[in-house]
Amino acid sequence: MIEVKNIHKYYENLHVLKGVDLKIDKSEIISIVGASGTGKTTLLQILGTLDDFSKKNHESSLIINGNDIASLNRNQLAKFRNENLGFIFQFHQLLPEFTALENICIPAFIKKTPSDKAEKRAKELLAFLNLSHRENHKPNELSGGEQQRVAVARALINNPAIILADEPSGNLDIASAESLHNLFFRLRDEFGQTFVIVTHNNELATMADRKLVMKDGKIFS
Repeated sequence: MIEVKNIHKYYENLHVLKGVDLKIDKSEIISIVGASGTGKTTLLQILGTLDDFSKKNHESSLIINGNDIASLNRNQLAKFRNENLGFIFQFHQLLPEFTALENICIPAFIKKTPSDKAEKRAKELLAFLNLSHRENHKPNELSGGEQQRVAVARALINNPAIILADEPSGNLDIASAESLHNLFFRLRDEFGQTFVIVTHNNELATMADRKLVMKDGKIFS
């Protein structure tokens, strides 16, 4: 599903990732933990094709779902990202002027899914997440946990193979965080997605199929 070989990342003279190797299987839930500044979010952004890895002086590769990411041009990369990857962030990044239903549909509209099909799928996800009664509410009318579940539905709208989550429960209270953690495993069981989760939450990290530790730009089991 995901194969990372000898990935490096530099920001000017700062060597952030120092030869990361990683293999993740389909439907696996992986947690990545480590102190701030060790490269966790940088790695997640590279896995999400939001940032490039450094190719100069290194034999590196990133294969996701059978696609060689380095071989894709900008338009191909945007299409691949929209169709194969879903993102969940600590801050839900919902657009305040749109309802829950409209926020969820945005990635589907980018994919040029007909509006009736996009809305039908969004309503199915809202029902799955027990949010049907909130579909016409805007973000400021939702609780923090509800906002994050809307963000999860948005990540799922295009049926991506992989969900990438960066501190997804970091902004939630204990009860909402526990509910979100359980939801990830329910989603994996229901839809077969692969999850890569960067977190400081030790409970979530330990629940994963594998817990990986980043230290000084490298990954350790």
